[in-house]
Amino acid sequence: MAVSLHYFRGGHQVSSSKATVLFTGQTVLAVFGLLAVLPASAQYPGQVAKSTKDAPELRAVGVLEWTGEASKPKASRLVPITVFDGGELQDGGIYLARPAPMALAGEVEYQLEINGKTIGLFDISGAGRDQGSWVGFGTWKPLPAAKIKSAATDWSKERVDEGNSDQPVLHRKAHPGDKPAGGSDTGAASGSSGGQASASDTDRPTLHKKTSSDDSGTADSNPAPDPDRPTLHKKPSSDDTSSSASSSAPDPDRPTLKPGKSKPAGDIGNVQSLPDVTDPDRPRLKRGKSSGNGAEVLPTMMGLPPDMHQAVAVSDARNQPDHPWSYSWANPEDEAKMKAALEDMARKALGLNPPPAPAPVPKRTASRQKAKPAPSPPPPPAPLGDEQYRVFELAYGSGATLVLTAHTDGPIEQQKFVTLVAQPDLYGNLLVLLKNVTDASHLDVTPRMRLVDAVDALADNRGELLFELRGATQRQFALYRVLRGQAQKLFVSGGGDFSAVDAQ
Repeated sequence: MAVSLHYFRGGHQVSSSKATVLFTGQTVLAVFGLLAVLPASAQYPGQVAKSTKDAPELRAVGVLEWTGEASKPKASRLVPITVFDGGELQDGGIYLARPAPMALAGEVEYQLEINGKTIGLFDISGAGRDQGSWVGFGTWKPLPAAKIKSAATDWSKERVDEGNSDQPVLHRKAHPGDKPAGGSDTGAASGSSGGQASASDTDRPTLHKKTSSDDSGTADSNPAPDPDRPTLHKKPSSDDTSSSASSSAPDPDRPTLKPGKSKPAGDIGNVQSLPDVTDPDRPRLKRGKSSGNGAEVLPTMMGLPPDMHQAVAVSDARNQPDHPWSYSWANPEDEAKMKAALEDMARKALGLNPPPAPAPVPKRTASRQKAKPAPSPPPPPAPLGDEQYRVFELAYGSGATLVLTAHTDGPIEQQKFVTLVAQPDLYGNLLVLLKNVTDASHLDVTPRMRLVDAVDALADNRGELLFELRGATQRQFALYRVLRGQAQKLFVSGGGDFSAVDAQ
């Protein structure tokens, strides 16, 4: 079958002999089959996603709050913050709540971290609502001890050269009648065994099998029994008269086991008072506190006590290595300089810096000028109340990120609060990325920002700053990512209400 292909050039039909193609019958059927498949494949709406081993798992982040010692708290609770599902951050307080959220499900284990270092584990054993939000309760557990692999050597497979080795060698105690270990004995042993026993130690005890010739020997060949060696005798039966007659009298010094008193059978399905029962193993019901082995749940911590401590809690299916967030300064003088500059910015934001003194007015003086008095030293800087200063390295090689939180002294009704996040620029000057200033009368509008710690919420080896947004009657938690000279808010959790008395 010959098919001639034609095409048009300049409005005229042109025939080309090179375009003539010969198709066999099988080729035509294959072409028609391909054309029939094309419409079906074009109707497929999407693409099948392939599952990879590197698919991110769920990663939950919370804050553990406790009072008392770190390892043995008096009361504690875990506040869920976020759940990262591989695509975006979800609110941990409502994510898959049935009715409790999945972040507070039973037997969920969290790693407690301070500055990126794991300090313990926290197992969730229960959940409840505390002042409008879900919190979890459980037990603080220490980190499991690392297993140390023993480097024991199999001495049975190695031959130690006593002359050249510094390792101690155990020798068998010599007894009278033993042959000394000499070269002749070794040679004789090697000759008799055909060279196989040349490597055996002459001082090493060996086990020999008793042969029939030993059994046929006289009684003098057997060693005399040891009189101090205890022997076991079989107790004769009562009906065996021959054995009982031949048995000797019992040894009065031999210890014997006496059977105890038979225990009365317990009642099944019947409960009554049994004052005459003397069985010490019988359980008894007594009044008092239970001594069961159930899960220990610490009491609920209500409100915001003043001695409350906080730590980041992370739960992940994969074991992530510790990532310290502290920044190491190359020059200690730079650290002191940056801290002084940031504290000066905080005092200026709080209005603690005194106003500059007015310049003195020049006066007309006589021909004889008097000596000018020495200028008075500047007053010391005003103190910052509850100052918290941290320097983070939120990513490897990302530079220093400075965070400072403080407030003014005085009554709580007159206090002002400040939070600064800054980074040094190329010229050594501080660039403020985030500034939060508020006072006690405007906490509901502009809550106070309290730094908790840095945490890797997205499992990308980059830390985010976790703040507590504490208002007058409610609080939230917020995550900020510092990148390219900006502090971007990533997530804000739902709010929980608390009384104004507990907040102070």
